[in-house]
Amino acid sequence: MRNLFFFFILFSCSVFAQRGNKDSNRIGIEGGVTQLNVFTDNLTVTSEVGWMAGLGVRGNYYNNWQMGFGMFFTDSNFSIPTLNGLQQTQTNFKMSAVQIYLVPSYTAIEDHLNIEFGPVLQINGKLGIDKDDENNLLLDQPGLIAKDIVDVSKINANFYVGINGGIKNIRARIGYQYGLTNFFGNLKENENVISSGLNMKGNIGLISGLITIYL
Repeated sequence: MRNLFFFFILFSCSVFAQRGNKDSNRIGIEGGVTQLNVFTDNLTVTSEVGWMAGLGVRGNYYNNWQMGFGMFFTDSNFSIPTLNGLQQTQTNFKMSAVQIYLVPSYTAIEDHLNIEFGPVLQINGKLGIDKDDENNLLLDQPGLIAKDIVDVSKINANFYVGINGGIKNIRARIGYQYGLTNFFGNLKENENVISSGLNMKGNIGLISGLITIYL
């Protein structure tokens, strides 16, 4: 994780130093909110609010096309219905991840509006849940408890599309990511999932709203 961050800083400084004479080649600090959903037939998922922050670089590429590169840290959340004893409750799951994106960007209005799309590499750990909720029974899958589904796939590929609009030094970015890989693919190794005969499949959907301040 630390090596990725240092690589990003070096890459950003290199781009800025080489092309910093143009207003549209800038390093930006970004932060904002997220809503994470998981599209699956195995569970009833409710999207919840989280956060995302990081650094991004965008630079001229060709004519009205630019290229964006960035690295973001996110804690994004979703919840599913469970039973804690005899009480029905929503159990919250937190996805802590690093996302690295390299996306083309079309300049619709110079210095004011860009349309972006492209791949995102996501590296995440196990889902986080409160210790008191680990043994909650999943309503949709009574043979499983909450901690049975935390060991999700660690490396995921997403596709991003969004718009980036505002003034030269401050932009608002609204985007959507769809997971191309099976977020629950790693659960095939869980003994309880195996014994229940489930084929767990899910694709993440992540909405983000960020503010970018360009240096």
